[in-house]
Formats: sequence, C-alpha cells, structure tokens
Amino acid sequence: MKIMEILYPLAGFAFVTSVTPGPNNILLLGSGLRFGFWQTLPHILGIQFGVALQLVLSAAGLGVLLVNYPGLQVALKIFGTSYLLHLAWQLRHNLVKEREDGQRTRPFTFVQGALFQFINPKAWMMTLTASSLFLPSLDSKLASIALLCLVFNSVGAPSSGSWAVLGSTIKHYLRDSFWQRCFSGCMIAITVFAALAIWFW
Repeated sequence: MKIMEILYPLAGFAFVTSVTPGPNNILLLGSGLRFGFWQTLPHILGIQFGVALQLVLSAAGLGVLLVNYPGLQVALKIFGTSYLLHLAWQLRHNLVKEREDGQRTRPFTFVQGALFQFINPKAWMMTLTASSLFLPSLDSKLASIALLCLVFNSVGAPSSGSWAVLGSTIKHYLRDSFWQRCFSGCMIAITVFAALAIWFW
C-alpha cells in the first residue's frame, strides 16, 4: 500500500479525534478563557508531546497491554475520572478564592499537559487506533513511527489548540465578573460531564 493511501486517512482521523470535545479540549477551552492563548501554549505543547509518546509506545507494542487486560482499562478510567473530578473541585475552589481575595490560579504546565495523557482514555483510544490502523509502511520501523507522530501532531496541535483560541476569544466578551462566574460554572459542569463520559470512550 502506498504511503499517501495511509497518510490521508491518518490526517483525517487525527483531525476528527483532536478537534472533537474531550478532556483535553475542555481543559484548553477553560485555560484559554482564564489565562489567554499564550499562557495556555505550554499546555497545548505538553498534550502533543504526551500524545506523541503514547503513539511511540502503542506502535512499539505496549498498547497491546491495554487491549488484552481489561482491568488496566478500568484502572485508567478510574484515574481519569478521579483526576477530572479533582479538577472540577479545584475550579470551584479557585473560583471562590478569586472572588474572595483576588488571587489567580496558574495554567497547566508542559509536564502536566503531557502526563495527563496517560490517564486520558480518549488519548489512548486515539493513539492505539492510529498506531494499529494507520502506521506507515516504511523500510525502517523507527521512520514509520516518526512519520506517524509527525502527521498526527501536525494536524492535532492546531485542532486542539483552536479550543484555547476559542476560550481566549470568548474572554474578551466576558469582562463582567457575573458572566465570568457563569462561564466558570459551566466549565465546572462540563468537566464533571467529561469525567463521567470517560466511561463511554
């Protein structure tokens, strides 16, 4: 099979899975709103690094463990759900704290964005599917994995980053503290929903 016959479907798969709502994009939307795009950029880059590392591990065969051992999948979902619920609680706590003393929280760091992918079931679904169905057939396995990561992240970075841009854009229309609190409340509700939706990915 020709390389281009794989790359076009891979790019389409990367776009659809990266741009649709999920834990990463919900967090990026909230971060873009609270901190702006540029302060959210390390979070975006961290996501892409974590996804690339997952692609490498999946293509190398480590992802088979998740497929063959359902208990690991359940544990992953429990960790992911717990972490998102913890984030929802932090959002609520920070909202109250900012209202009381004006202190602002900090956005995700590069490392936090990368590490979050390993308890993000949607990210595992993306990378396992991409590595099993769309891995290019080159003479070198290493070159094939590198090309897979390059294509996936070239499409995925702007796709997921668009959520941070959306949040940053909305920020300009939410200057009133009342509407900021309303939106933060919506973000808390969406984060809780994402925590529960993990069990359907």
